[in-house]
Amino acid sequence: MTKKILILPGDGIGQEVTASAQEVLNYLMVENALDFSITHMDVGGTAYEKHGSPLPANVLAEAKASDAILFGAVGAPQWDDLDWDHRPEQALLGLRKELELFANLRPAFLFNELASASPIKNHIIENLDILIVRELTGGVYFGEPRGLVTSESPNYAFNTMIYNEDEIRRIAKVAFEAAQKRNGKLCSVEKANVLEVSKFWRAIVTDMAKDYPDVELSHQLADNTAMQLVLNPNQFDVIVASNLFGDILSDIAATLSGSIGMLPSASLNSTSQGMYEPCHGSAPDIAGQNIANPIAMIASLAMALKYSLNEVTLAERIDNAIKTFIANGHRTKDISTDNNSLNTNEVAPLIIEILKNDSTN
Repeated sequence: MTKKILILPGDGIGQEVTASAQEVLNYLMVENALDFSITHMDVGGTAYEKHGSPLPANVLAEAKASDAILFGAVGAPQWDDLDWDHRPEQALLGLRKELELFANLRPAFLFNELASASPIKNHIIENLDILIVRELTGGVYFGEPRGLVTSESPNYAFNTMIYNEDEIRRIAKVAFEAAQKRNGKLCSVEKANVLEVSKFWRAIVTDMAKDYPDVELSHQLADNTAMQLVLNPNQFDVIVASNLFGDILSDIAATLSGSIGMLPSASLNSTSQGMYEPCHGSAPDIAGQNIANPIAMIASLAMALKYSLNEVTLAERIDNAIKTFIANGHRTKDISTDNNSLNTNEVAPLIIEILKNDSTN
């Protein structure tokens, strides 16, 4: 059966890095005679300029019909003053909500060859390998009621942080199962010392632990976890957190590697349909300069092959090719320690060359 892939480059460097990922995908499709159908469409500010909406109805319909979505990035300063419904970020939030992509998997890892690029001392950061499982469709970002009240004095704004038991159980299940496949350690992060929602979260996760006796469960307050990620990140294996805390912690973890241009992510629903995107943003300050690092997008393609497209072996080959790429000394500007760096469009051909050598060995 044909697998459908929707590519949404979006804005800024999203256009450049998705082109690199598709170059690798095209090679693998030919090499392995993969039955994939690929569609390109606009989202974000680019879609707003062309169609008046950051997430046009036909794009959403195509996304719902796709097995995997490769998403570049959205946003730029020229759209900052748009009303809430027209901001580029609504494309991302809308897709997450409408496709029920509740589980965000954010690996944070370090190639030891790049340890000097990290802001953390080498002996602390070496061998970093963490997976953050972030709940993506609930919590304060989507809670109702919410609003801005200007009819009273003083004016005020409010949001609602809310989780039901089913939402907590399904994201915790993903995290427990991920820990089973890794080093058997799960840290559940919340603010149970001050938030009723977090007390409820902790109680549910604790109750679930009895079904996973092979996983060592711990609990940690979100502010302490932020500190511990900097002081001793290797104490963690899998971290599970709510939408808000997971958002903050995954960005902290991403910076530990020295460049968020290296790190992929996956957002999955209960049917293994997924949206795959780099952890970096649209970086409008370097857009169009051919210097963006496309490795995170290429690694996101690997996650798509693994989780949504049933091509685990090809996913592993891409991951190994990236490791070889780094080991061979190839560097883009963001991870280079000298002026000798690759342009964006030079990365995919080198990855493909490594894949070719791998296929002939």
